[in-house]
This record gives sequence, C-alpha cells and structure tokens, in this order.
Amino acid sequence: MTIKDPATGALSADSKSTIQHLMRLPVLVAALGYMVDMYDLFLFSIIRVPSLKSLLLSDESILKDGLLLLNLQMAGMLIGGIVWGIMGDRKGRLSVLFGSILIYSLANIGNGLVTSVGAYAVLRFIAGFGLAGELGAGITLVSEILPNRIRGYGATLVATMGVMGALLAYLVSYFFDWRISFFIGGGLGLLLMILRIRVFESGIFMKLKKENVKRGNVFMLLNNRKRLLKYINGIIIGMPIWFVVGILITFSPEFGLALGLSEPINAGKAVMLAFAAQVAGNLASGFLSQYLQSRKKAILVFILISVSFVIIYLVAPVRSATWFYVICACLGFSSGYWTLFITVAAELFGSNLRATVATTIPNFVRATVIPLTAFFLLLKDHTGIIYGALIVGLVAYLLALVSLFFLEETFKKDMNYTE
Repeated sequence: MTIKDPATGALSADSKSTIQHLMRLPVLVAALGYMVDMYDLFLFSIIRVPSLKSLLLSDESILKDGLLLLNLQMAGMLIGGIVWGIMGDRKGRLSVLFGSILIYSLANIGNGLVTSVGAYAVLRFIAGFGLAGELGAGITLVSEILPNRIRGYGATLVATMGVMGALLAYLVSYFFDWRISFFIGGGLGLLLMILRIRVFESGIFMKLKKENVKRGNVFMLLNNRKRLLKYINGIIIGMPIWFVVGILITFSPEFGLALGLSEPINAGKAVMLAFAAQVAGNLASGFLSQYLQSRKKAILVFILISVSFVIIYLVAPVRSATWFYVICACLGFSSGYWTLFITVAAELFGSNLRATVATTIPNFVRATVIPLTAFFLLLKDHTGIIYGALIVGLVAYLLALVSLFFLEETFKKDMNYTE
C-alpha cells in the first residue's frame, strides 16, 4: 500500500482511505473499550501489594490471596466470555459493548469501596465477567466493517490502545490511591457508554439477522472435529502471552528476590515497562504480518523471540534491578503478537459464530493463567520459584508452537461467510 505520492510527498488516495476507515467511530470506540479493559486488568497487577497491605494482610497472605483474586478475575472473564460471546452472535455486537461496560464500571467502583478480601474477591469476579465482552465484540465489529486489506491495521489500533490502558493504569496508580484508581476506571467506563450511543451495528450481522441464520450455537464448535481443533489451537497459541503477564510480570517482585537482585522490584514499574514495550510489539507484529502477508509467520517470529527472553529472565545471571527491568520490557515487546492472535481469532470462523469465538478465545487464553499458576505453585515447592516457572514456560511455548503449525492461515480470508 502506497503511503506517499513520490512526487509531492502527500498521502496517496489509498492511504487517505485507510486512515478514514481506521478513524470511523466504531473502530475508535472498540479501541477505547479495549483500553478500559486493559486498564482494569492490569491495575490489579500494579496495586495488588498496596491494596492487600491496606487490608492488613501478611506478606505470605499477599501472595496467596493475590493469586486467589487474580484467578477469580480470570474465572469471571472465562464465564463472561461464553455469555457475552453467545449474546454477541444472537443479539448483536452492540448489545455486548453496552452491557459489558456497564457491569464492569459498577463493579470497578465497588472495588474501590472494599474493606475485606471476601468482598474484593466477589467484585473482581464480577469485574472480570463484565470485561470479558469488550475485546471480542470490539474486534468482531472492526473485522466486519473494515476492508480485508486493512483488517490487520484495525486490530493493531485496537490492541495498541489496549496496551495504552495498561500504561494509563500505572500513571493513575502512581498519582492516586488504589481506591481512587478503581473509581477512575469505573468512571472511564461510564463515559465510554455515552460515546457508544452513536455507534452503528455491523452490516454483516444485520444481514444474518434478516436472513434468520442460526447464530451463537456453542454446540457447533463441539460437534465438529475440525472446528473444535481449530478453536483449541486458537486458544493455545495465545497461552505464552499470559504466562509472561500472569506469572513473570505480575510476580516480578518475588522473582527479583529469588534472583538476589540488588534492590527490591516494583511490580507497577515492571508492568509499566512491559506494556510500554508491548505498544511497540503490537505495532511491529501487525506491520510484520502485513509485510509478510501472513499471520502465522509473524506470530512464529514473536513466539521465538519471547521464549528466548523468558530463558534470559529466569536463567541469566542478572543482579542489577535496572537490567531486570530492561528484560521485562523485552518480554513485553515479544508478547506483542497479541494483536495478531486476536485478529486470527476473529478470522477463524464464520459470521454466525464469530462473536462467540472472538470473545471466548481471548478470555480462555486469559483464563489459562489459572492452570498455569496452579502448575507453577505445585512445581515451586519442589524445584523452587525459578525452575518451576521455567518448566511451566517451556511447556506453554512448546504447546503454542505445535498449535501454530496446525492452524490455518487467515490473512486473506473473506469475512462474509457462515459456518
């Protein structure tokens, strides 16, 4: 795609058209929705320690209850992904975008009012349930309204704005108390609801609704071997991202202590650096996919880079906190194939199952942090925190590479079809 006229240096007609498509309200609203999604998701990683300390928990309980709250949040996203995905195919993409953000906003405001771990746990589950609909519905809407040739750019914009949400979470938590940080997240969600009033529904969905095509039938994923394997492979290729985020970055203070670093590691700073770098990774992986005309090849490159930095993080004799933060940033960059992963999830299936798949797959990937952390805790008692994480990570990356090998290429796939 020509970016500039060689004679004048001005944007070409094709480039203007691309920019105009990407600046359409549904695309921008989907991107802002994912920004709010990621704000909340990583706000907890950042404020886990100070929020639990304010509830008078011991250091040992902070790790144990922190994992409990993280897993309940992910369980909420897992269940919510199924509910919102089915609703997105049956009732429309917009119904999910409104309902999910309302539940999330109210739960987030409630999170700022908690006085016990029990209440915190319930509200993290509800917030996770609400957030589950944002990404899948947004990406489904974007993939259906954008031309095939620029779908990758649309997903890159959405995913990059999501990572900006993680950075915003760090900045807000730096300047404000953890309770105020939750209130701000809830307020952002309510403001986003107002913006969504003017968003229009996907034309592809309206056509399906008019033709009365059977939509959102989860059993169609289970009763066909080819579709089921495609669905499972779509989940597994994203699992390493949440190994990095859910274990290595979230619990970076504990890893820093185990590695004998010269100073304590700040989880908020590690998250901020990792997700600042992931902005660049999202852009790089998206453009690499467009250049190679392949989703699979670009994902392969980033998986191989990611596993290399995981080994460095856990095995290299790093004793400086500064270098540790640099490695966290490198891990964030190499996790930038999340852009491609969510694009592939939307492209894998027909329009009568697309919202179900695009909403459930990312949330199932997020929920893989539950078995990953359980496996990690089991191994940690026998091998130590470092080698326990290394074993879990290598298993996750090996499974992802095998799944990627069997996954179909979706770069040039037409979106206007049904299962």
